[in-house]
Amino acid sequence: MNERADDAVLTAPTDANTPAEEAKNPLLVALGERVRNLRARRGLTRKAVAQAANVSERHLANLEYGIGNASILVLQQVSTALQCSLAELVGDVTTISPEWLLIRELLEHRGEADLRRARIALGELLGTAAGDPARHRRIALIGLRGAGKSTLGQMLADDLEVPFIELSREIEKVAGCSVREIHDLYGTNAYRRYERRALEEAVQIYSEAVIATPGGIVSDPATFNQLLAHCTTVWLQAAPEEHMGRVAAQGDTRPMAASKEAMDDLRRILSGRAAFYSKADVSVDTTGHDLAKSFELLRTAVRETMSHNG
Repeated sequence: MNERADDAVLTAPTDANTPAEEAKNPLLVALGERVRNLRARRGLTRKAVAQAANVSERHLANLEYGIGNASILVLQQVSTALQCSLAELVGDVTTISPEWLLIRELLEHRGEADLRRARIALGELLGTAAGDPARHRRIALIGLRGAGKSTLGQMLADDLEVPFIELSREIEKVAGCSVREIHDLYGTNAYRRYERRALEEAVQIYSEAVIATPGGIVSDPATFNQLLAHCTTVWLQAAPEEHMGRVAAQGDTRPMAASKEAMDDLRRILSGRAAFYSKADVSVDTTGHDLAKSFELLRTAVRETMSHNG
């Protein structure tokens, strides 16, 4: 990298009337401290790291002291020189202590099956595993909007003669306003907190129930862990086109306003969440099936699971 480009990506702007120390950005200061610590841990001189990263020693010093606003490509070069991941350099939580790093090393490059066993074993060790005796009597339906969680969930609850809980309604009761208002007034983080509280309360109140969950419940690992620990989970699957068609059939035509873009977004969401949905105890694919057939598939799968766990 040439000196001029180096200057452009590593020199932090400061207010002419503000002392350099006061102008430091806390994020850049923390980044610089991690670079220094990693370099010390590796026993490398600043000159050696600068040469390996192909940046000037002066600009590496700027980075280390929190006055260098580096580009992502420069950070990648520095992380390579320090023999660490970019995530470790920018402050991944698994880098905050030696124990975290050692645990991460044990899990790195493991397959999904090994990671699942490790997660379950860790949950048992820490007392957060699926040890709830009522777990097999609480059925939680997960999946994208339009999967049929509300309709099929009510039918399943009636068949099993247990309460039906729509978690979105419970979230609104906890928050005292609609889901839309929660997002508009308080933001996504607040919504996730209400979602977790609503799930915790439902689990405490009901030892038997069918629970229809919001499609994005898998987006919060803590809440999803709670769901997996206290409920038998069922992923209601369907092709993206069917999800979209069912939403439209419910009278919500907004997703169809920009059909191509909406369908692309839906596919991306499904692709991004599929790995989490697949952690469910049971999967039921309703693609191409009418309501009666879909319910028959769900009922059979749930009763078999309950019989096996009962």
